[in-house]
Amino acid sequence: MSVQIAIGSSVFQKAIEGVERLPVDDQLLLVDIVKRRLIQHRRTELKTVIAEAREAYRTGNVRRGTPEDLLKELEELDE
Repeated sequence: MSVQIAIGSSVFQKAIEGVERLPVDDQLLLVDIVKRRLIQHRRTELKTVIAEAREAYRTGNVRRGTPEDLLKELEELDE
């Protein structure tokens, strides 16, 4: 979602207005909380991706090669 679309949404606008009504210290605390939650969310996503990659490796569903090998394979797919 682009920033322009998000800013134009009424839910997003109401959230911003609610934050602006908070004292500055509370706004800073809220920003810190949101940043920490986003970091935790990203960590959780990465754990899932890593687990999937490990399982693929364990079951032999991976390919090995050089970056050149990858580029060659991608070019062959385009043909």
